[in-house]
Amino acid sequence: MDYDDLIRQGKIKRIFRAKRKLTLPKLVSHVTQRAAGKEPLFLEDADYLIMLSTMKHIAKKRSLDVYAFCLMPNHVHILASPRAEGLDQAMRDLFSRYAMMFNRKYERKGHLFAGPYRQAVCLDDAYLLAASLYIHMNPVRAGLVPDSRAYRWSSVRLFCDRPAPRSFVKPGFVLRLLNQDHSSQRNAYSELLDRSVSLTAEDVMEKPGAVTKLCEALAKAFPALFVRVGKRMQIAQRTGLEFLDDTQIERGIRDLQSVALRLSPETKKARRFLIEQLISRGYKRDEIAARFGVSVKTVYNALRSVT
Repeated sequence: MDYDDLIRQGKIKRIFRAKRKLTLPKLVSHVTQRAAGKEPLFLEDADYLIMLSTMKHIAKKRSLDVYAFCLMPNHVHILASPRAEGLDQAMRDLFSRYAMMFNRKYERKGHLFAGPYRQAVCLDDAYLLAASLYIHMNPVRAGLVPDSRAYRWSSVRLFCDRPAPRSFVKPGFVLRLLNQDHSSQRNAYSELLDRSVSLTAEDVMEKPGAVTKLCEALAKAFPALFVRVGKRMQIAQRTGLEFLDDTQIERGIRDLQSVALRLSPETKKARRFLIEQLISRGYKRDEIAARFGVSVKTVYNALRSVT
């Protein structure tokens, strides 16, 4: 499956990738990277500051717009978008430079990171908002602080403080989804952040669908707000692409579950397309089988079928 082509055709809203990276200009990605094994990435304040300084340098050098971040003791979250192709180069520079510094400083050898960074491509505004909230609530979920706003090594103050500190990070891209008034934006974001902590307990490093589930939970808790967010079309305007809505995917699954066991060629084609959509979002074959109410073998057969 060529994910770049599917994105250009508007058939994919987000993808969770660990190997082959997507580098199309202006795509917004939630990047995650973790330490090898149980080793820490940061041992003292100076290490966090070096990572932030390096991130600022790479953002300028590689024309990278950074919207949010959180540096955890053993992993990193970054919400960013390249103005030109080259997200993979920017992340390679960032993590390799930091690893070289860390190894040299602490006289260690070997890999600092657990492998390639992971990339969740975000192509709808609701997911963008949920991803930023997930990033900022990480320290609370990890038990590092009682309040996300108390954590020093994230961009949360840029989203909640009035006035916000100066930074190379651009929170306005996310905050504009909430309200035109700056003060109201930050109040609304703070309220969402407080609610987010109690709405999800899954780890995006282990569960690619964690942010999606948070997004769904927030939409149920704040229906009017997320209707407005859905109408903003901010990412669609940025990329110039049109995308399917998640409700269309869910409706398609329900429709397929209601048809007879003997599927027409058109129905088989629709089922395969929906399965590919779920794979692109990071779901495993057994999880897809459960959602469709079929066996794992049926899922594999659907993917092998020629339409």
